[in-house]
Amino acid sequence: MAKWGEGDPRWIVEERADATNVNNWHWTERDATTWSSDKLKWLLLGLSVEGGEGRCEVTEVSKVEGEASINNRKGKLIFFYEWSLKATWTGETKAGVKTTGTIDVPNLSDENDMEDLDISISLNKDEPETPLTDLMKKLGVEKIREVLGSYVGFLKTEFTQGMILPTANGLTGSSQSRATLDKTRISSSSSTSSSTSSSAPVNTGVKIPTCKFSMREKFLTSPADLYRVFLNQEMTQAFTRAPATVNGEKGGKFRLLEGNVFGEFTELVPDKKIVMKWRYKNWPCEHYSTISMSFWDRSSETELKVECCDVPEEEEERTREGWRRYYFEAIRQTFGYGARLY
Repeated sequence: MAKWGEGDPRWIVEERADATNVNNWHWTERDATTWSSDKLKWLLLGLSVEGGEGRCEVTEVSKVEGEASINNRKGKLIFFYEWSLKATWTGETKAGVKTTGTIDVPNLSDENDMEDLDISISLNKDEPETPLTDLMKKLGVEKIREVLGSYVGFLKTEFTQGMILPTANGLTGSSQSRATLDKTRISSSSSTSSSTSSSAPVNTGVKIPTCKFSMREKFLTSPADLYRVFLNQEMTQAFTRAPATVNGEKGGKFRLLEGNVFGEFTELVPDKKIVMKWRYKNWPCEHYSTISMSFWDRSSETELKVECCDVPEEEEERTREGWRRYYFEAIRQTFGYGARLY
């Protein structure tokens, strides 16, 4: 299945700068510890590998200890991070034998290259030997190294937005051409049958154009059954055909489609309404849309109305198509709630 669309958890910023220095000769520091801790959990939780031996998945991140910060000194960003991580993996062989083990990463640090990262895989005490251990030591370690490398990438891109303060002309030299390009992209985008507003990402304070739109679909099932599809982890994994994390309660978080879509349930009215914070992982840091789903009993079928607010204007068509393909059509095909002809 093609990828659609990390978490971007809440983060705390402590910032100091010489705001009077218009030529950008200043010192700025951000504490990235809370942001990093949540980001690392989001990246690791649900990570899975599969092979001839069976399938393994990271089911718990039990330890994230350390710190991270970013300094901007005379326009140059300097990154500091040091983490010790521990997680639990569970596996099941093709024969149905289940096992659990531990992942230890003691030295995720800016002083170590990613290829030098120590990743230890072990079985829990009293667990019998299993070929799943070798699967985790090979494919599992590779994938863990990959996602931890992506954490460093996110730290250097998402979290650093806004750290280079404007010069006298309002832009740093390196960002001026990029800002011109972004401005061109924004001004050239259009949204049909939608209304626009503005929503500000938390860390930059720069407003981005957003839109709202709605969709209506009908399913040959009851409101209760359709409602349950969105809140049940096993059913979500079935229609997305991929591992997913779904905590189907108010305040519960979800992460699906290989972490490309995630968010939080903010309001639940059983069999009638679901409201969630929802986003693609590549949207501006901390920017969420609000998705409201209403379930209407139409005798032999259920009408679902989906209202989407605060979607970045340039993402409207991709978001519409994503919902049609990866939610509506996938649910119909998986559970037989009324297949479409293609």
